Amino acid sequence: MTDAEPRATEESNANDELPSAERLKAFTDAVVAIAMTLLILPLMDSVTDADETSTAAWLAQEWPSLLTFMLSFVLIANFWLTHHRMFARVERVDQGLLWLTILWMFTIVWLPVATAITSTFDADPIEKLVYVGSLVLTSLVLTLTRIYLIRHPKLHHEKPQLLSEGLVVGIIITSLFALSLLVMLAIPSLNYWALFLLFLTWPLHSAIMRARGRVPGPRA
Repeated sequence: MTDAEPRATEESNANDELPSAERLKAFTDAVVAIAMTLLILPLMDSVTDADETSTAAWLAQEWPSLLTFMLSFVLIANFWLTHHRMFARVERVDQGLLWLTILWMFTIVWLPVATAITSTFDADPIEKLVYVGSLVLTSLVLTLTRIYLIRHPKLHHEKPQLLSEGLVVGIIITSLFALSLLVMLAIPSLNYWALFLLFLTWPLHSAIMRARGRVPGPRA
């Protein structure tokens, strides 16, 4: 028996103790659902503590919080959708993929806190850094996870082309989040409107695919 064989056996035994791919997906779905639910809690507290005499007055006072709530809700939903698509054909989990997923879930659970910060304190560069920086980190971990899957094809049955296209999209989105943050810090008056730069994702993706002589797939 070679030295490699005991190591392979130990690695196999260690992986057998890890959660199955289906269980990890279910756990991830539950964490995302809880995070999306937590987003509403500051607004619930605001309604309970409201001194206004009408719904219109409350809406007039809380509309910035409502906007950030909706923005964060949509962003977390999109992060979940991307993660769901990425893991659709994952059939095995190893230590690396498990800890990348746990790190991604940590960033998702943090987003309700970052969202609450935007409506609790006065607007300043640190607030923007915390909120948009959190989005950059979440997107970055998703991109690193995709790279990990590309380098570990035994964990899944996804087509390499789709993983490659998804990686391009992930890099573009992460870069646009980072660019939005820089624009917000450089031009404070733009505030969170700078996040509209994310609408450049698909035009940039299409341009890159055409430059590489490839037609973008229906699902990246």
